[in-house]
Amino acid sequence: MKYASGGDLHNYLQKNFTTITWKEKFLILLDIFRGLKTIHNANFVHRDFHSGNILFDENISWKIGDLGLSQPVNDTSNNEIYGVIPYIAPEIFKGFAFSKESDVYSMGMIMWELTTGCKPFANVEHDIHLILKILDGERPKITEDTPECYANLMISCWDPDPKKRPSIKEIYHKFDYWVKYYINLELARNYYGIREVPEWWWMFSDGIGEHFDRAERNRKELINSRKFGPEFSEKPHSKAIYTSRPLSSLISKCSSINSSIISFDNKQDYTSRELDLDIDIESLPLPTLNPIIQNSSTILHSNAIYTDEHLNVLPTSLKKRNIEESNIETHDNKNALKLVRVPSHKG
Repeated sequence: MKYASGGDLHNYLQKNFTTITWKEKFLILLDIFRGLKTIHNANFVHRDFHSGNILFDENISWKIGDLGLSQPVNDTSNNEIYGVIPYIAPEIFKGFAFSKESDVYSMGMIMWELTTGCKPFANVEHDIHLILKILDGERPKITEDTPECYANLMISCWDPDPKKRPSIKEIYHKFDYWVKYYINLELARNYYGIREVPEWWWMFSDGIGEHFDRAERNRKELINSRKFGPEFSEKPHSKAIYTSRPLSSLISKCSSINSSIISFDNKQDYTSRELDLDIDIESLPLPTLNPIIQNSSTILHSNAIYTDEHLNVLPTSLKKRNIEESNIETHDNKNALKLVRVPSHKG
């Protein structure tokens, strides 16, 4: 690939975010979608797709770079996993191979980055705890100026089920359709006058132009409030890592934790079983118990993981006692402790 004199997408957003209109964001994304579509049409998967690998070239267009880890679909010869945690699809953390669908998940994060000028999950450490939150469905907060149709598409790219994500071809055609109407809005305004676009035009545009028109007004208001954009965002965490790195050992640790919590049947159905644990409740300090105390009629949050750090206190205090039969007083004296297996899809 030719030298990209314009740098990468993230640096571009850092320098120019306040002046980038929604129209320009769409045009940038069309270039990126076109590039990813080319990769997928060749039946390849990128495998390390993030804003640092999207480069501005000398022909004033955006290109996808760093294809060193890309490989044909279904090729599992490269077992080492490299990447940037916030851009990696949740199924990869469960041991699945990279796929076109995992590239689309990464694309959803890039779409979000264009709305904020910030990298996803920049305010937290990129460790196993973030991975578990992602597996539990945590995604970045969507900004107020994001058009509803754009937000819905972005959310569909983040779907935890890869089969429910749109293909890059579908995304590209949808954006191409939106951009045409957005440009037509500008043409209509030039013809009719900025405040006199007839109502029939809005109806003809299927409301798309109005969504983006409102989004651009909201964007300007947020910029003028000086509370929006990378300049005013929270300081990045010192251990938020955005360079690609080997992640296999971290993912292996995550998989072992998941396998101790989630039970699957052979038909990939959802299952739920109670865990019978013999624990001497009185010997556990309250700070250790608090994170796992839930109402007895509910399922534990999937982030209620018991790592070695918590279980070290248990071996000397195990007694034959079913945890379901033990009521534990909490600060409000209303909750009882009950552990159940978290319903989850086989993966």
